[in-house]
Parts: sequence; C-alpha cells; structure tokens
Amino acid sequence: MKRTFDEEARRWLSDDSIVDYNIQPPGYSSVEMTIYMIEELVYFKIIAHDVVVGGIILTMTGSSFGRIDRIFVDPDVQAQHIGSTVIRLIEEAFPDVRTWDLETSSRQVNNHHFYEKMGYQAVFQTEDEYSYIKRIKLQSPAGNVVEQQDLSLTQYEDCKMEHTDHYQVTLQGSSFCNSNLMNTHFSNCNLRDSTFKNINLTHASYADLNFSYSSMRLVTMGGVRFMDTSLGEKQDPLSFERCELQGTTIKNSNLKNVQITGSDISGMTIDGISVEELLDVYKRHSLL
Repeated sequence: MKRTFDEEARRWLSDDSIVDYNIQPPGYSSVEMTIYMIEELVYFKIIAHDVVVGGIILTMTGSSFGRIDRIFVDPDVQAQHIGSTVIRLIEEAFPDVRTWDLETSSRQVNNHHFYEKMGYQAVFQTEDEYSYIKRIKLQSPAGNVVEQQDLSLTQYEDCKMEHTDHYQVTLQGSSFCNSNLMNTHFSNCNLRDSTFKNINLTHASYADLNFSYSSMRLVTMGGVRFMDTSLGEKQDPLSFERCELQGTTIKNSNLKNVQITGSDISGMTIDGISVEELLDVYKRHSLL
C-alpha cells in the first residue's frame, strides 16, 4: 500500500506541499491504521501468481450498499488488468449490493477513465475530488425499496424499522427519542453540530473520527480505550476536567495507578512542581 500511494504521489503531486488524501490516504503507511482496517472493515488481499500484489478495502452498509475505501496494486504489476478483475470479483462476492461508491483525486485522470470503464458515473466533483457511483440492476428486485421521495416533516411513532438500510438519505434536523438503535452502523456520515443526550453507548466502537471542538460533559468512561488518536492538523490540545479517570492519564481528576512511559514530559507539573526536576532529584538520589 505504501509503495503504491507513494508512487501515485510522485506521479501526480508536482509540489510536496500539496495535501491530497485520495492520493495519500490518512495512515496509509501506518501499521496501526492497517490493523484497524483489517479488524473493522472488509479487507481483501489481492493475490496474483501466489504473490500478494495489493489490497482492496470496503465499507459495507447493510446488504445493499458498498463503498470502496481503498484499492491499491503494486506499481510493478499495474497495467495487467488486475484492478478491473478485482472490481468484478468484489461485485460477484456481494451479489446483493445495488450501489457501490468511491472517491478519487481529481488529479488522477487515469482513475477517472478506469472507473468509468467499470460502469461508475461521476456524481460530484470539486477541484480536488471526484465522487463516483455504480448502480447495479439486480435480477430479482429488492423488496420494500423507497427511492427518491421527499419524506420531510414526516413523524414516525411506534414503528418497527429493524434492519433498514439508509443510503444518501438527508436527515438534517431530525430527532430520535426513546428509540432502540442497538447495533446500528454509521459510516461516512456527516453528524456535525449534532447533539447526543441520555444515550447508552456501552460497547460502542469509535474509529477514524473527527471530534475537533466537541464538548463532552457528565460522561461515564469506565473501561474506555483511546488508541492511535491524534489532535489533527492544528494540534489543538484536548482538555479533561472534573473527570473520573482512574488508571488513565489530567486535572482535578482521580489518577490512581496512572502510568506514563516513553513520553515527552517537558514543562509538565504536578501541583506546580516540575516533574522533570522531581525525576532529576530521584535519579541523583538513586546514584548515591
């Protein structure tokens, strides 16, 4: 994956200062990100002549909608129809999927020709990105399909809607109350400025999210794990205040059994006392 996207960057990015997340996806060279995608997404190896030559990563929404998050083929074996073969194999592996979508860089002109040849149509484009969709007509039409209808201002009460699929649905300004959303799957959705109150999120999974400038209050976080997390491009710091964080890492909080290892503690203080100076005194004392 790293070799493929690095070669794409060399070919299509004339300026090293240009950031294009379709050409160099976030975490494409990260072992931790790859482990996450293997564990949480649908991840296939591409094997040609008994050799791994690439991969394809999918996000599946219900049984009818699929998204190609990434597809990459080793530059040494490109132009051998491997990509088109993989696309066809994926469609055969998920015969109930009616709609596939993906994004690619506006700079990768060869990708536009490739996806259009594979039956994809551009539905949205910006200076940096093209969005493609491929709709497949199934031999047996899917039942209970509601398409291209304006259901705005509709109220649903005491309705049973288990195992429903929602794709390209606008729910802006909607409200959900006293509802059972257990095992619901959200992917590639815009939840900006949303409000969550009195919600049971036990055993929920959060990954590849943007929480910038969010506010969390009166939150129970026992047993929560934060892994492979960053502060984003602006490096705006997090703030933990008045929290029960025993066994974790903060301010006005219970920090019993906290462990800090292999970290930069420059400027760190505890009750106004420099941790660096404390450690220096400890090391000098241990040498006596």
